[in-house]
Amino acid sequence: TILAALDDEQRAVATAVRGPVCVIAGAGTGKTRAITHRIAYACSIGVMDPQRVLAITFTTRAAGEMRTRLRSLGVPGVSARTIHSAALKQLLYFWPKVFGGITPDLLSSKPPFITAAIERTDLKLARNQRETVRDVANEIEWAKVNQISPVDLINSGRRPRGKIDLGDIAKVYDAYETLKKQERVIDFEDLLLLTTAMLKNEPEVRERVHEQYRYFTVDEYQDISPIQQRLINAWLGNRDDICVVGDPAQTIYGFAGATPNFLLNFTERFPNAEVIKLTTGYRSTPEITFAANALIRSSQIGQELTVSNEHGELPALTEYKTEG
Repeated sequence: TILAALDDEQRAVATAVRGPVCVIAGAGTGKTRAITHRIAYACSIGVMDPQRVLAITFTTRAAGEMRTRLRSLGVPGVSARTIHSAALKQLLYFWPKVFGGITPDLLSSKPPFITAAIERTDLKLARNQRETVRDVANEIEWAKVNQISPVDLINSGRRPRGKIDLGDIAKVYDAYETLKKQERVIDFEDLLLLTTAMLKNEPEVRERVHEQYRYFTVDEYQDISPIQQRLINAWLGNRDDICVVGDPAQTIYGFAGATPNFLLNFTERFPNAEVIKLTTGYRSTPEITFAANALIRSSQIGQELTVSNEHGELPALTEYKTEG
């Protein structure tokens, strides 16, 4: 009954319950349905223990949707979280033993600290302009996810967004890190770095986490950043029970360090991986799908889709002279 509602491609995903699996899934092809049914089916036949499954999604909303679907499929014990949520839970649990002292607060928003860091550097970066602060925050985030220090940022060859000098960004970056230490806060990038370091440097912690989580699913894998991949590697260890799902044509967080290379090169790391493509689009009209296929052909990135819906209106192209 778990497999009854799936098409042939989705069923191939759901029944690929062992070893490394890579699913290339275009928009609207039912990837969430496929991967949740894969987990439910694997648990139903005894291949997976639901208590030892960690399903990583990109947003809190997506994690909630996955938990709802898994409950409806009879596996409520699966842990479905964002990567930051999973990291935070582990870091807070082990912090007293590993790091000691008071647990730092998690910085939910960078702009106030970026503004304060700009003031500390005495740089004239139009600190009251929201766009400038946002651009500086994005550059710092990019540097941190690629593990580039303030000193190394200057020589990185990075071309910043906007009209901000890379040397000035490095100065703000350095002041930002100092300010966080003084205020005993960590940002989301620190969260991933600290959790990864904890797993690598503390054998007892690593063993306990590896015992807790044995089977992994990573959604939106095209938007994984280098430090997120390092944490996934630390969770996985030398095992290969991982299923990744993504579409290289849908990378939207490249400005923050995300890259589709981990998805595209998955079979280089796991030569025995089973690669399955979801190619039937259920979300869009043929007109939209055909237009998207044309773009995919021109870029040579992504998976073209077949159509299943009724015809609709032709897409319209409108040009504007300004961003406003």
